[in-house]
Amino acid sequence: MFEFSRFWPTDYEHGRDFIADLDKFLGKLPTGWPYGVEMRNRNWLKPEYFDCLTRHQVAHVYNSWDAMPAVGEQMALPGSRTNPDLVAARFLLKPGRKYEQAVKAFEPYDSIKEENPEARAAGKALIEEGKAAGPKRRTFIYVNNRLEGNAIRTIEGMISPD
Repeated sequence: MFEFSRFWPTDYEHGRDFIADLDKFLGKLPTGWPYGVEMRNRNWLKPEYFDCLTRHQVAHVYNSWDAMPAVGEQMALPGSRTNPDLVAARFLLKPGRKYEQAVKAFEPYDSIKEENPEARAAGKALIEEGKAAGPKRRTFIYVNNRLEGNAIRTIEGMISPD
């Protein structure tokens, strides 16, 4: 997985410039490996970005992060499933919440402090989608303690029956 932190205008003035560089980079990678890209510029989640990943059979890594749309919103974007055999999501923070705020709110990470039904529903949907797709599909779900306070309990909530 290639995680790209938020880019600023001094890094890339336009998303298309990043996508052009990403396209060149992905084209040089060895084939046969599962790759994913996580980016944190919400305004760059456009068809051109998803098309680039699709061309290279690279998964868009859905991510729940401070300045990103919720995972469910990302899943609803046309073309966001860029590799039919690989899906990944990282549930790190509730959108709009800063990392430092989450640390203070959730330490010592021994229980759920604030349930996030939207994140749980998105995780559950990705898991169910992966199961329905069959054994060829690999689905990776990563959950951080700073999403709700206890990653194990969050995962239980994603996999438990309604």
